[in-house]
Amino acid sequence: MGAPIDGTVRLRPVREEDLPVLESFLTDPEAAGPFQWYGWSDPGRWRRRWAEDGLLTDEGGQLVVDTGGGALGFVAWRRTSAGRTPYWNVGAQLRPEARGRGIGTAAQRLLVGYLFAHSPVVRLEADTETGNIAEQRSLEKAGFTREGVMRAVGFRDGQWRDAVRYAVIRGDTARPDTAEGPESGHA
Repeated sequence: MGAPIDGTVRLRPVREEDLPVLESFLTDPEAAGPFQWYGWSDPGRWRRRWAEDGLLTDEGGQLVVDTGGGALGFVAWRRTSAGRTPYWNVGAQLRPEARGRGIGTAAQRLLVGYLFAHSPVVRLEADTETGNIAEQRSLEKAGFTREGVMRAVGFRDGQWRDAVRYAVIRGDTARPDTAEGPESGHA
């Protein structure tokens, strides 16, 4: 576990100089981490999407996680639905040096606040592998409730993996850090 963060965790739109960080998650197993490495993938997809829409659309988006020294990773969301009811599926990915320092928890809290402040959805959900205990703790600290296990939903490293689904419903908790923008105090 790294040292706690000393600065303010912020979310911001992706800038061109951030793209190498995002690309590293698709080309470097160490950067992706043990629960996010699915094999090499097209790193140019980030650059193409950024040039097209800045990685922000009505169907989802990515924001950079930053503490003032540049991109440490990103948070993301994509629209999904249950019948006619839309909601967001969210996730986060951090560089190895940013993990275990409270940055991910702070970033996920900020994302919850941002999405509830700027979209009418009532539900945000997140999934993680059953073995990813650190992410499960982070989601719980960010206000998510464990809903259950989904069997064999992800294929990684030669085998099918179970995942845990978490959700936060609008009104579950006081919305953190919404009105003044996507920024949090010390993690």
